[in-house]
Amino acid sequence: MAVRIRLSRGGSKKRPYYHIVAADQRAPRDGRFIEKLGSYNPLLPLDNEARLVVDKEKVSAWLAKGAQPTDRLQKLFANLGLCSAPKMHDQPKKSAPKAKALERIKEKEAKAAAAAEAANSASEAE
Repeated sequence: MAVRIRLSRGGSKKRPYYHIVAADQRAPRDGRFIEKLGSYNPLLPLDNEARLVVDKEKVSAWLAKGAQPTDRLQKLFANLGLCSAPKMHDQPKKSAPKAKALERIKEKEAKAAAAAEAANSASEAE
């Protein structure tokens, strides 16, 4: 049985409130869970203590047993020093400039360098 530490949504429409739970990964998001580990209220300001309430001992025990936190919880736990931060990619390959766009960028840079050279040589000639 693979155990995940994840968020279980509560609260009303457009007013989210999450419980942090340890659950079997096959269980539904808001369904059966093994143990409740804390709560997360994203509507509160970042500096508010009630935004993230976690039982650190229980979380570290589950992590030691091999439970995997979701990406969002891994970020939150990294801020508390419970685990390492997830690896974040700066720019996905899909949105990187393609070959033609790279050629156009190089041409622009070459034209700008040539214009700057011409301006420098004109100012030196005077």
